[in-house]
Amino acid sequence: STLVNLITGHARPTTGQVLIGGQDVTGQRPWVIAHDRVARTFQIVKPFRGLTVRENVAIGAMHGNERDRSVRDSLATADELLDLVGIAKHANAAPMQLSVADARRLELAKALATRPRLLLIDEVMAGLRHHEIESAVELIHRLRDAGITVVAVEHVMKAIVSVSDRILVLHHGSILTLGSPREVLSDPRVIEAYLGHRYVKRRSE
Repeated sequence: STLVNLITGHARPTTGQVLIGGQDVTGQRPWVIAHDRVARTFQIVKPFRGLTVRENVAIGAMHGNERDRSVRDSLATADELLDLVGIAKHANAAPMQLSVADARRLELAKALATRPRLLLIDEVMAGLRHHEIESAVELIHRLRDAGITVVAVEHVMKAIVSVSDRILVLHHGSILTLGSPREVLSDPRVIEAYLGHRYVKRRSE
């Protein structure tokens, strides 16, 4: 979460630089970075309680990108995205009526409404059941296939391995390793710090 906050301007680094697409955005306001088509989800979901699920997404479309300035266009985009993330049937419901899994899907739809080129998702699978995790993994694959760069902060190892081209492992604020899923899973430092030898043995069987 701290890394996502630093990238999106919700926290300021004490040292170093934040580069997105080669552009230095260190210290920029969150809204400035967002207007550069960088979107994020939040680990603690905070929808607009007084709006419907559909209206929550439409707000993101109306204020987050240049294409959907009218109410009509923003609502059309909301409908499209609610269908994409699988909660179109809840469009007219209050967000507080959603399950944990569907609330995270709403958070994702709100971020996608800004039409990002870079999407950072913060533990969207935390607390989800097995079938809900599988559904979330399928959705992330669809986003990647649509040309969106996705950076996922996640602790569900099975999900990480199945969606990632490259994995960065942080340990106590420092980079432990960076590489393909196969390289990371076989790294002795990662095994010792996070996985344990039982996990590696199960994957090899």
